[in-house]
Amino acid sequence: LLLRSVERIRAGKVPDRNKEFVAAIATVIETSADPAFTAQAITLPGEADIAREIGEDVDPDAIHLAREALRKEVGQQAKQILRATYARLAPDGPYSPDALAAGRRALRNAALDLFAAGDKIEGVLLARRQLEDATTMTDEIAALGVLAHIPGEERETALEAFYHAHAGEPLVIDKWFALQATIPERGTLDRVKTLMKHKAFSFSNPNRIRSLVGSFAAMNPTQFNAEDGSGYEFVVKIVLDLDAKNPQVAARLLSAFKSWRTMEPKRRALAKAALRHVAA
Repeated sequence: LLLRSVERIRAGKVPDRNKEFVAAIATVIETSADPAFTAQAITLPGEADIAREIGEDVDPDAIHLAREALRKEVGQQAKQILRATYARLAPDGPYSPDALAAGRRALRNAALDLFAAGDKIEGVLLARRQLEDATTMTDEIAALGVLAHIPGEERETALEAFYHAHAGEPLVIDKWFALQATIPERGTLDRVKTLMKHKAFSFSNPNRIRSLVGSFAAMNPTQFNAEDGSGYEFVVKIVLDLDAKNPQVAARLLSAFKSWRTMEPKRRALAKAALRHVAA
């Protein structure tokens, strides 16, 4: 279904729609007794997975549009059951690390993610409330992730509040940087450049570089592989600046180019030129 949608988008047509697929998602939610399995079953393949399945002449923008269109369709058509599942799995006791509780959290957050894809207005409200009331980092990050992918004042307010609440926790702030680096929007490269000037970022801290620049390069296919080559240029500059100080991290960042040969011709040429620049 997703592969057909990618082909249609590249041909200038609308993505495929499939009521049977949406109905299957709803059936799995209603009938499965294993919340962890259900969470996995209703989560769509990632953009990198779809790209690997296509294998050649890859257009990251078309993949993103196809996946987002399907997420939106599921969110709209299965809205009621997703909302009911989210409400049903609300925590009703103290935190528990056992597998069943972890599965319930995973399914609840998966339902929130799809629901927000279909109804951004109510999705923002639910995510904001979860962020405020969360008693686990899993639920906090999941709610912030939903908000981060919906442009607007709520996103910026939530990101700022999250930073101040966890400024003294380095691993959590790494997640905060990574989350912003993976926002699939044209403004994300500018956001990453701005975050490099943040007081919590240090070019001498490998974890910070990996969480911000590394996440942008490895986990943001549309912006790293931007059609104008700006994502490649940015990462190459960081790699060359970093090489004399920490060649191991520089090499790790450069591994984001490993799939350059699978890109469509324009991106492939830009990536090749960027790699030749590093080699020279």
